[in-house]
Amino acid sequence: MIERSLHRTKTELSEFLIRHRNKLTPADVGLPDNGRRRTPGLRREEVAALAGVGLTWYTWFEQGRDIQVSEKFLLNIAYTLKLDDTECSHLFLLAHKRPPPPEANHWLTVSPLIQQLMDDLVTRPAYVINLRWDVIAWNAAADDLFEFSSQEHERRNILRMVFADPDMRWRFCAWREDAPKLLAQFRYDFAMAPDDSSMLALVDSLTQLSPGFRRWWQASGNEPARRAMRSIMTANNTCQNFRHETLVVDEHRHLKMVVYFADQTQRSRIAKLWRRC
Repeated sequence: MIERSLHRTKTELSEFLIRHRNKLTPADVGLPDNGRRRTPGLRREEVAALAGVGLTWYTWFEQGRDIQVSEKFLLNIAYTLKLDDTECSHLFLLAHKRPPPPEANHWLTVSPLIQQLMDDLVTRPAYVINLRWDVIAWNAAADDLFEFSSQEHERRNILRMVFADPDMRWRFCAWREDAPKLLAQFRYDFAMAPDDSSMLALVDSLTQLSPGFRRWWQASGNEPARRAMRSIMTANNTCQNFRHETLVVDEHRHLKMVVYFADQTQRSRIAKLWRRC
């Protein structure tokens, strides 16, 4: 009975993966469409490459072979196949893994109306972050300002960009003033999930990568909290000051939209680009 049950689960896993792979087109995942395909959907090698896993390992997994896979492997597959939270949890169950909390998969998508709302803002940069400050959606104005689309999704995190990305840090004109205020705000979010493995991993990584993060995180801190950077260098080498508003997009999944409003009264030509700890 147990063997039949396990066999049935492996068959369901294979069918589940193939069904969701076949639902996607190359355009859905940003791949060029080189004409008519003999079979619908993505190829196995495309899923493996997009998920950052080995082709042989993914093939065996899709075939339902008896192999061990990690939570990161499953989350990468879920992200590549554009699974929602319910589908992601089902994937974990089929793989005989405990489903992750909803927060683990919530960076995948926002609703089309939320994306339309951001796009309609046009000149106002706006993006949506989760509790861990991963950026999961943005509009064109935000992409111009922060270059989100050029970042790998694992590095598309506001704190990582502020504290550990030298290509972005020099563009934050008031880094010394703004960075500790962002960290003060993140302390409130961290307190909501202090035992979450992904939150702990982010803190551990930034503690090792950034002396500034390490110093301010270990300090007691009396800085006023701020969720966004106040001064950012734009494409024309001008430091633009911003004001911000934060809107709750999804209370259950801790999704928030941050909207930037350019302060037209405070524009100054940049004099020094690099800010050091």
